[in-house]
Amino acid sequence: MIDAMQDLYDRATGWLFEILLQPLMYEFGLMDWADEAFRWMDFFVFGVIQVLVVCLVCLPLERWRPVERWESSRLVWTDVLYTMLARLGILPMLGFILFFAASTRIEGMIADSGFVPPTLETLLPWLRDVPLVAFALYIVILDFAEYWRHRLQHRFSWWWALHSIHHAQTQMTFWTDDRNHVLDDIIAAAWFGIIAVAIGVPPGQFPLILLVLRLAESLSHANVRLDFGRVGERLLVSPRFHRLHHGVLSVGNSGKNYGVLLPVWDWIFGTGDFRSDHYPRTGDPDAPEAYVRGGWLTQQAVGLRQVWRALTTR
Repeated sequence: MIDAMQDLYDRATGWLFEILLQPLMYEFGLMDWADEAFRWMDFFVFGVIQVLVVCLVCLPLERWRPVERWESSRLVWTDVLYTMLARLGILPMLGFILFFAASTRIEGMIADSGFVPPTLETLLPWLRDVPLVAFALYIVILDFAEYWRHRLQHRFSWWWALHSIHHAQTQMTFWTDDRNHVLDDIIAAAWFGIIAVAIGVPPGQFPLILLVLRLAESLSHANVRLDFGRVGERLLVSPRFHRLHHGVLSVGNSGKNYGVLLPVWDWIFGTGDFRSDHYPRTGDPDAPEAYVRGGWLTQQAVGLRQVWRALTTR
């Protein structure tokens, strides 16, 4: 099934490239850049799919039972811009491709020495016969890695200086998921890409894994009064569960509920807050004003200054 979906996606991307980009490149004599243009088209199409899927799921929910209503949603539009830049740029996909290419060369050098580094499917060969189980295991491992990256973002002052942009939003919606400093996004892409390659995620499955995790993250940020019940709250991260993480009293090192998809990591490591029917106000009271009301460019510039200050100040 996964292979069929990948084949359909590849055909659609190739068709769009042939009817949209290729004629223009012929016209302007740019065919030497055909490979790069095709990769960009691939990133762009996948980004559009992500945004459409997220909107189809989250927009109706936010209109159904919003936690908050605002007279003006101007602050939300900044997050929409963040999403367009992040999803249509597909930093995680780019990171995976770069690290996959690098790992191929490194693995070739290692193979010459006779050593074969283990991956998930070499450690568990039976996974090759059950791709859906392998797909689920990849998601669990990557979700575990994302839990720890998220905790470290709150642990180190320089990293929190970047991540605080994400927490500063006082009008949190599903668009807020992509509200990150570009440097933070680059670190996240490298982290995710390296681990995905290390455990042997097939390139064909990577986009689907990314789509699942992205949808889960967007839903968890949605401005919707929604929980998954006493049992469900311990199986999947809900908007209520993650909103507790964004509450004004849960910033910096005092944070709770770091999980992206699975709350089990918060339960195991003692960082879970499973209070029911609690939807706190969001925001970071200590964040610079620019993090709250500034535009994308202002927030990026102030973010760099905040990181420098964190690194040079005891």
